Amino acid sequence: MESYTEFARVYDEFMDQTPYDLWCDNLLTILKKHHMKENGSILELGCGTGKMTRRLAKKGYQMTGLDSSLEMLEVAGNMQEDDILYILQDMVSMEMPGKFDAVVSVCDCMNYILEEEDLKMVFQKVRSYLKEEGVFIFDMNAPYKYEKLLSQNTFAEDREDASFIWDNFYDEQERINEYQLSLFIKNAEGTYDKYEEEHYQKAYDAKKISQMLENAGFSKVTILDVDTMKEPVQKTERFYFIAL
Repeated sequence: MESYTEFARVYDEFMDQTPYDLWCDNLLTILKKHHMKENGSILELGCGTGKMTRRLAKKGYQMTGLDSSLEMLEVAGNMQEDDILYILQDMVSMEMPGKFDAVVSVCDCMNYILEEEDLKMVFQKVRSYLKEEGVFIFDMNAPYKYEKLLSQNTFAEDREDASFIWDNFYDEQERINEYQLSLFIKNAEGTYDKYEEEHYQKAYDAKKISQMLENAGFSKVTILDVDTMKEPVQKTERFYFIAL
């Protein structure tokens, strides 16, 4: 069962509480700290419908967005207001024509990579597509979030034109969280069509990710709590990784 197919149609509606503006400010703070040029080139991995891509483009950056979901990129393209290049590729096998001043990824896209060897490949490719002084910034859901907040829990939301039921099943041994998503989307006749998707994410320890980044050729890795922009604590839900 493919992910982000029918969900793409209502993704932005259900993600309207996601703090994209705060995350954008965080990215800008990190980029400026590392002397990013105001019109620098940025590759966004897992750009989805382009919510962050457009925000960064409006700040003057030359944006390229990459995603493996055609449906999500179609939404991004229909909403495009800036000179953004969108590319349909899987980040594990991505091939870029040039190098970038920065590579970013938000909304736990890296957790969708379930095999360590694939994640290592992504890190190696990012390093090869970064300019000499480039910076790689991405977030990941922390193990605490899967173990204590999502594990075996069900979430549901009802909107006028669409509703969803989201069941979570966390395998502590494999560290895989399975999302079973049932969507009910209003059609032209005023009734609702049901769609189902399955999503899988993996929990990674921060130290493990840091070591993988160093093995991929990054010389310095900083880890922050996304909510506080400080060092992570036991109850940190989402990490930032900043690799140079």
